[in-house]
Amino acid sequence: MMLQGRNAIVTGSTSGIGLGIAEALAKQGANILINGFGDAAQIEATRAKLAADHGVKVIYSGADMSKPDQIVGMVEQATKELGSVDILVNNAGIQHVSPIEEFPVEKWDAIIAINLSASFHAIRAVVPQMKARKSGRIINLASAHALVASPFKSAYVAAKHGVAGLTKTVALELAEFGITVNAICPGYVLTPLVEKQIPDTMKARNMTHDQVVRDVLLHAQPTKRFVTVEEIGALAVFMASEGGASMTGAIVPMDGGWVAQ
Repeated sequence: MMLQGRNAIVTGSTSGIGLGIAEALAKQGANILINGFGDAAQIEATRAKLAADHGVKVIYSGADMSKPDQIVGMVEQATKELGSVDILVNNAGIQHVSPIEEFPVEKWDAIIAINLSASFHAIRAVVPQMKARKSGRIINLASAHALVASPFKSAYVAAKHGVAGLTKTVALELAEFGITVNAICPGYVLTPLVEKQIPDTMKARNMTHDQVVRDVLLHAQPTKRFVTVEEIGALAVFMASEGGASMTGAIVPMDGGWVAQ
């Protein structure tokens, strides 16, 4: 197991992509702090299953990623209860779709806070201990929207472009300290968030389920299939491993060919 004894924080990991990454890291022997909102009993069941399935320590933080002091508290909790933070995965994110002139200001503020500023606060909190150990892995979940835009997603696209810039900058700052900083840019992944959009789109566009998937959701992805959480998890594991030691400042698309067009 290539991550045996390493300790990781994965934000926004009670479901979807974050949970997939947490599972992939745990499978390779990493202890995990999971974070996110949801039903308390369900989160505890997820935490316990992750620990039991992979024989690792798994703890939970309910830190709100829009609150800098809670992000710092999450890093302190992981350091205290796991012993260190060797791997940081900034995954938490939200979305809102609206024309720019109607875009609610509070939605803009929330998206920038959670999708961009939270990564800054978490990185800022973990870097001193990583520098002291001369090792660390920081993985930011960006998006194909870190590289290309789509209409009506001004806050999300701006935040994800910001994540790409943050990734490159911090990678350069930490290059001589044995710390790598990279971004994964997924295309569409069939998460619960995306699945919920399908029935409304079927109704609005008078389409079948399969038509919505192929002609709306996967319109931009030449492979015409969703990226899987397992594929993203596998890339995160590689970035976190010794094999990824010379990979830093990379903005890596995993998008079925979307940004190649």
